[in-house]
Amino acid sequence: MNINKTINSLIKNNINAKYITSRKMLFDTIDEFLFDNCTVGYGGSETLNQLKIKEWLREKNNIKLFDRDISGKRIEDMNNALTSDIFLMSSNAITENGELYNVDGNGNRVAALIYGPKKVIVICGENKIVENLEKAEDRVRTIAAPLNAKRLNKKTPCTITGKCEDCKSPDRICSNVVVSRQQIIKDRINVLILNENLGY
Repeated sequence: MNINKTINSLIKNNINAKYITSRKMLFDTIDEFLFDNCTVGYGGSETLNQLKIKEWLREKNNIKLFDRDISGKRIEDMNNALTSDIFLMSSNAITENGELYNVDGNGNRVAALIYGPKKVIVICGENKIVENLEKAEDRVRTIAAPLNAKRLNKKTPCTITGKCEDCKSPDRICSNVVVSRQQIIKDRINVLILNENLGY
């Protein structure tokens, strides 16, 4: 795992990247993106859960949070998040070549990454860094997908075997695979890599 190479590669791919050395620094950095009356959405993420970012956002009175988890308007909030000012998410893997590798069920998270929100903040622990796309796929198939399926109480073979079985289950969460190799719009995607092991 080469953090400096990864950050430099992301920057070369027109994706802003920063190494974050503490949780305080992380929240201070996110705060710099927020502004009065901005709209904020988020994608499903164990990383965001572990960092309690949603709880932190809920305490802010000067933003409009599309809070899909507690609003009772889950689908409406997920749709609104696609055109929010700021969208927060994690990534399943980041390669040392500066690529974001993501696998998604509904597709709302990867949709927001690709297009829609004015700013996307991708928050990851350094454990998400892998050498290349082959290792990224392997990471999802053996770590991220099985653990996320179990977290979401999905009835898929991977929750039992601990690895992707290329199932056709109606509960399958790995329906959409997106590789982001470069960002066209400057300063839109911002990757914050925290010096912790976070999420799946």
